[in-house]
Amino acid sequence: MAAPAAPAASRAVRNVVFVDGVRTPFGKAGPKGIYAETRADDLVVKVIRELLRRHPELPPERVDEVAVAATTQIGDQGLTIGRTAAILAGLPKSVPGYAIDRMCAGAMTAVTTSASGIAFGAYDVVIAGGVEHMGRHPMGEGVDPNPRFLADKLVDPSALVMGQTAENLHDRFPHLTKERADAYAVASQAKYDAALKAGKISADLVPVAVRSAEHGWGLATADEPPRPGTTMEALAGLKTPFRPHGRVTPGNAAGLNDGATGAILADEATAVELGLPVAMRLVGYSFAGVDPEVMGVGPVPATEKALRRAGLTIDDIGLFEINEAFAVQVLAFLDHFGIADDDPRVNPWGGAIACGHPLASSGVRLMTQLARHFAERPDVRYGITTMCIGIGMGGTVIWENPHWNGGDK
Repeated sequence: MAAPAAPAASRAVRNVVFVDGVRTPFGKAGPKGIYAETRADDLVVKVIRELLRRHPELPPERVDEVAVAATTQIGDQGLTIGRTAAILAGLPKSVPGYAIDRMCAGAMTAVTTSASGIAFGAYDVVIAGGVEHMGRHPMGEGVDPNPRFLADKLVDPSALVMGQTAENLHDRFPHLTKERADAYAVASQAKYDAALKAGKISADLVPVAVRSAEHGWGLATADEPPRPGTTMEALAGLKTPFRPHGRVTPGNAAGLNDGATGAILADEATAVELGLPVAMRLVGYSFAGVDPEVMGVGPVPATEKALRRAGLTIDDIGLFEINEAFAVQVLAFLDHFGIADDDPRVNPWGGAIACGHPLASSGVRLMTQLARHFAERPDVRYGITTMCIGIGMGGTVIWENPHWNGGDK
């Protein structure tokens, strides 16, 4: 019998940095949306190519992994999309890739999983992101939930319909009224519109050539979902599709959207070696489970866990990028931590209620936007990206601003 192998030498955990992120403009799902006749994998290819175009200092062969998330891994979102998109994007065939699914937090998990590999020393540089073409692949397409979920009463029947879980959150916290949710949604639209007009949004976007059998070729250069000028009066009259006389409407929730995101992550020493910019440093992350029927509260325990493990408190956080799947979910988070609905640290350029939420892609949108904030806010040291996740989860990632000048936060 052979002698056991000697234990591996101990390793120091390496610093992981967020180099840059980009995304396609987000479209409206459906036959009239800008991506109705565009493949999901081609959206990912466009993102990968744009990252490489923006960073010629990164030799393609130095990319060690491509992690791409999709919630509905079928059709043009299937076939191990991280690997196939890498090949289609022109990366060397020596670059591996994989697909990942954690529903809305797919891209977030692609980042945290591959970043863990960097910290451990398995990778030096990775590309991580996500895609969702909800027009081609509606949420839940092809799934077959085990009947025991309901037969054994493991979850409430509403747990499988995200809009119903948002209504449940209103039930659990009746002080989170429809009026508060609508007011938050109006503010999100206004902040996004102001940021767009100030040129803040365009830095994230890569134009995408689109084709329509009816209209021919075109170019997607801007997000399709925003509704500038939204008012409380307009939102008050919207239908409540998830419950008669409910509180969740198309106006205070993110829509059904198509789009892709991607980011370059690297070991900090490797970034310095290659001349890659350092936009953010990873501090820590956590995922947490909650009752699936109130999945929107997931960011609360995820954030508490992440802060505790990082040795920080909520008062250390100077910027918050919170995914706006539903306004009530954001409000539940803010109320728990004693943060005002209109706190300027929260989603300064608006959020998913305005720009859209193509499920598995959204986590990297939050990170890219936080990186832009950090560049403009050297007074802020720490920020978080956080989101609720279907089937009762939440995810939070804490980031440090490399431009911090020693200010209070």
